Amino acid sequence: MRAQPRVERQAVSSWLRLPRTSVTQSAAALLAAASLQAVAHSGTGYLSTSGNQIVDGAGNSVRITGINWFGFETGTHVVHGLWTRNYKDMLQQVKDLGFNTLRIPYCNAALSPGATTNSINNWANPDLEGLSPIQVLDKIVEHCGELGLRVILDRHSALADNFWNENLWYIPGSPTWTEQRWIDDWVMLAGRYGGNATVIGADLFNEPKNSATWGNSAPATDWNRAAERCGNAILAANPEWLIIVEGVQTFAGQSTWWGGNLMGAASFPVVLSAPNKLVYSMHDYPASVHAQPWFGAPNYPANLPGVWNGFWGYLFAQNTAPLLLGEFGTKLQTTSDQEWLDTLMQYIDGDLDLDGQSDLPIGAKGMSWTFWCLNPNSGDTGGILADDWITVNVVKMAYLQDSLAPLIGAACAADLDGSGIVDGADLGALLGNWGGAGSAADFNGDGTVDGSDLGELLGEWGPC
Repeated sequence: MRAQPRVERQAVSSWLRLPRTSVTQSAAALLAAASLQAVAHSGTGYLSTSGNQIVDGAGNSVRITGINWFGFETGTHVVHGLWTRNYKDMLQQVKDLGFNTLRIPYCNAALSPGATTNSINNWANPDLEGLSPIQVLDKIVEHCGELGLRVILDRHSALADNFWNENLWYIPGSPTWTEQRWIDDWVMLAGRYGGNATVIGADLFNEPKNSATWGNSAPATDWNRAAERCGNAILAANPEWLIIVEGVQTFAGQSTWWGGNLMGAASFPVVLSAPNKLVYSMHDYPASVHAQPWFGAPNYPANLPGVWNGFWGYLFAQNTAPLLLGEFGTKLQTTSDQEWLDTLMQYIDGDLDLDGQSDLPIGAKGMSWTFWCLNPNSGDTGGILADDWITVNVVKMAYLQDSLAPLIGAACAADLDGSGIVDGADLGALLGNWGGAGSAADFNGDGTVDGSDLGELLGEWGPC
């Protein structure tokens, strides 16, 4: 979305330090006595699609619930915040907050030979000193894998700090920033991270807008056809990735957010060589970002599901394809914004008519999403983090909390109730079977639920 150098400040009451998941006093005492450390679970396996669901290799529905961390698309050529914090600590915080995926915007200029980073504090990040932007990206991907986080790469723009001016996936008239350069860089990334299931997908181009069209009659501007060309080239290099295709701004005279109009997919669907790798994506924002006409409707916010269904929700409702809400965010400073976010979370969680009941079939997941953003220095929305790059906005997190999904592909033996989190309920189940045999709480299979099993449970405490 919109990265601006000016940092907006929230009301102080919104910014509180968010404690890690707490345990009962007895469990905390046992944890201290055992001197155990948490185990990082690395997710394994690539993802595909089935109907409107994203599925793992076993066909189980999974949900991407992630966050954007921007910077590679700006003049720093690296994610922001590394001037004050260690990147591994920041990624650990992303995981601790419960997100399972990181969407990383980049610009092609950052991938160019000779490109350099700036703004990295080498004292805080000694292993990044002297690395090129793409080598820093390698490090981030590597540590995401160690933590079990997944990564979506987002081609935000060709030039740094230029997405405002780039309506199309290439820059018309430029001999450098051509469609072929865009495709070649994607193919390079697909090969570079081939075989590494940490990186799960390619968001081909951020927010096609203005002159971008969707159809079959304007080769120079038909975004859907360009997405097919690029997506198929990526799949030839790396057949495992999800191909994420955003909408445009205007179709058939109806306009919405940049990249948020997928109406054209009904008549002109994106056709890939591997249809089960296609994910459509959209962005949505509140009235504080731009006063779209629907925010002034007398029945707002009850009118929002109708708006969303018309532009993109129909693809999910009709079981056509999965949807990824790639960007959405707000400072939550107005009642309108608060109502928008509350309604949006209900809708993408599967209550498509806002009647308080899920409209999803048993076993299905809601729409996937990546919140905008981790950074505090987004002028339009602020971030999950405050200006100190540490303190968490717990008010924002409260809106997202119930929608967070477990790490994708991760499994905790100690998650006895299958909630995706090892917590007090699992501890209670283990203690209830203490000394017994034949229990799922006998993690090491020695025939008795005892201290060794308790140690494993406490070592896995928290999100899987």
